[in-house]
Amino acid sequence: MALKDHLREFRNRLFKAAIAVILGTVGGFFLYMPVFNELTRPVQELSEQEGRLATINFDGVATSFDQMIQVSVFIGLLVSSPFWLYQLWAFITPGLKTKERRAALGFLAAAVPLFLAGVWLAWLILPNAVGVLTDFTPEGAANVITASVYLAFVLRLLLAFGIAFLIPVVMVGLNLLGLLSGKTILKYWRITVFIICLFAAMAAPGGDALSMFYLAAPLLVLFAVAVGLCFLNDKRRARRNAAREAAVEAQADKASTLEDL
Repeated sequence: MALKDHLREFRNRLFKAAIAVILGTVGGFFLYMPVFNELTRPVQELSEQEGRLATINFDGVATSFDQMIQVSVFIGLLVSSPFWLYQLWAFITPGLKTKERRAALGFLAAAVPLFLAGVWLAWLILPNAVGVLTDFTPEGAANVITASVYLAFVLRLLLAFGIAFLIPVVMVGLNLLGLLSGKTILKYWRITVFIICLFAAMAAPGGDALSMFYLAAPLLVLFAVAVGLCFLNDKRRARRNAAREAAVEAQADKASTLEDL
């Protein structure tokens, strides 16, 4: 395709993706109140169960509307993610070979559920994170939490967990491109395990090691699976290279024999 045709195709795909995000955002407006109630439930339960004063505060006239727009856009991006990811896939796939298309499709097929799984896990540990972090409040003091600060904290937590679950997929993708071997990944496994545990301790703080384990365990399992897939792909690549070299040597020997004759 000519450059003009590529730009036209990109514009069409971008327009379709934007329409999907807008429709998802409109749906997010209708889901805002139940989602907001669920997001702020940990603060409400903290106040009810422990008798501690904890409230969500809107510090401006238009703050509640601003937060509604931000949360609705976030919901729209999540709900419409399969569609706009497909538009991205449909734009790049004409320029890929058959093998590259399968690899890219497999990458998307694994990335979307893993990202959603990370968001879901963050949702599960959110009450524990809120409870532990507010335990540092001095006795007799109140937690008057600004809505913008609280929602930003929650959305960052959800995104951090979702992105963390994508790291193994990125590792496999780099291996498929030949940029990262399984042996190199395994060489630094101690550092990787330490970073995973450190991230789990910071993202899911708790009174004991159990809360950290709930996050670190699935990440370690995903890391082990990614390493295994990288080694399998390295062996497959080595066999292909060996077969290619054998074929080249056979052709060279045949050419040499013909020259001798």
